[in-house]
Amino acid sequence: MRQAPAERAGALRLLADMNISPKTVALLRERGWDIVRVPELLPLDASDEQVLERARADGRVVVTQDLDFSALLALSGEDCPSLVTLRLAASDPEGVARRLLEVLPEVAEALQEGSAVTVEETSVRIRKLPVE
Repeated sequence: MRQAPAERAGALRLLADMNISPKTVALLRERGWDIVRVPELLPLDASDEQVLERARADGRVVVTQDLDFSALLALSGEDCPSLVTLRLAASDPEGVARRLLEVLPEVAEALQEGSAVTVEETSVRIRKLPVE
């Protein structure tokens, strides 16, 4: 039996920030990924710090398009939660989902070990946490 991408990636658990479309989340779920959106777990006015704390407590990787998360994580000196920051020219839900489905299996191990991953159209940058 063929394994789903999420199973091969070691059942990575994801937390999608508010700026990630519900449609993107639904597409990833359809492909077997364990992903929830922030509004499913926290109030709509939750701060970025609260999102990071919830991800840390739940063992989830934050997926966002918000560059503030990288700065907060660097300033915290923490080695978790891992972070995927999307820096894509287009933010259509299908395109974002497609790019995540390409990249997540490749970076899953780094994310499980504690990393900040920046995803662009044609490149992926991985930095080990804590960021120095």
